[in-house]
Amino acid sequence: MSENLFLMVAALVIASAFWVVFSPNLIHSAVALLFTLFGTSGLYIFLYADFIAATQIVIYVGGILVLIIFGVMLTNRIDSPSIAASSANQFIGGLGAFAIFVMQVAVIFNTTWMSGKPNTQQSSTEAIGKLLLNEYLLPFEIVSILLLAALMGAALLSRKS
Repeated sequence: MSENLFLMVAALVIASAFWVVFSPNLIHSAVALLFTLFGTSGLYIFLYADFIAATQIVIYVGGILVLIIFGVMLTNRIDSPSIAASSANQFIGGLGAFAIFVMQVAVIFNTTWMSGKPNTQQSSTEAIGKLLLNEYLLPFEIVSILLLAALMGAALLSRKS
């Protein structure tokens, strides 16, 4: 039962990710991104990473996706967006993407995967909290200052001169 549910969630993530990339309409692409991000949080739940799944929903679905949709809605030419741009480097980019795909498939099929009883903890939230406030406190504070500086820079750039 759980294996079938996992396969359905994985299929949802893959299908909606393809729809994000290949959709000609920006709004449809944003809605497909919503399903991709929710499906990714579902995959985190299968890994017993409840805190990361909740963070995925709060930050990416609640913040980033809403920001993308507002950005699309507030652009001047939303009636007929023209995002088609031909580039001379599309062929080279496609070859690079295909090479990375081949490497990933090779790693997946040549790795000996551990099977057996999963090594789980009682709560991932408690372990992450202890690590963030003890061992990784300095990098956590540096990232918070960096995000504050980025927010101030975005506010400065969005002001009218």
